Amino acid sequence: MDFAKELLSRAEWVKELLAEAGASGVVLGLSGGKDSALAAIICRMATPNVTGIIMPCESKRNYEKDKTYALLLAEKFDVKTLEVDLTPVKLAFRAAVDDLDENRNPMAYANMNPRLRMITLYNYAQRKNYLVCGTGNLSERTMGYFTKWGDGAFDFNPIGDLTVREIYKLLTYAECPEEIIKEPPSAALFEGQTDEQELGITYEEIDEYLLNGNASEEARAKIEAASKRAEHKRTLGRVYPK
Repeated sequence: MDFAKELLSRAEWVKELLAEAGASGVVLGLSGGKDSALAAIICRMATPNVTGIIMPCESKRNYEKDKTYALLLAEKFDVKTLEVDLTPVKLAFRAAVDDLDENRNPMAYANMNPRLRMITLYNYAQRKNYLVCGTGNLSERTMGYFTKWGDGAFDFNPIGDLTVREIYKLLTYAECPEEIIKEPPSAALFEGQTDEQELGITYEEIDEYLLNGNASEEARAKIEAASKRAEHKRTLGRVYPK
């Protein structure tokens, strides 16, 4: 991979999208993680009008490590940052819907976080005439490891075709802060959560399958089953086919 050419090509694509939409800039969720870091770097190459919104929501880590890394990235690459604490909103929303059903599935509540963040990003985007940048990678998308109408909602995604392995390489080339690159991937939906622990498979296994078609029988079965289950998440919603 020609890293310089790859980054420039993606930045030019973002420029074209902004011009096509008549948009003035870009907004994205700045989580302190690798994916949002690379997306922010590419967007900043395309336009000076990039806002990263830090959106802590209940998880203690959001207020500490995630915020620290997000600000570190923003300072190095000159990305404007704003912060919105969504915890009170989530608590109020949870109280409002809690009695809808007796089932208290924890993920139904954890997935409120990315959906509240999506609302925040689109609210800001509409007020500023900006486009919302997605920050999910191909490995996550394949496994369905994102929240539909949450972090799966965006106007464009400059890194959605890249595996985690490729994300690491581009971040290293772009001289992203080392702390961000070395941190184990985590959606931070709840305390102590890591992506690979929740997925039950490593990104190395997923990426090797996606890039080279190599995988153990167990890994292949797990990836293909997850991808099939998540097909509905990769669409806007199905309409009856006439």
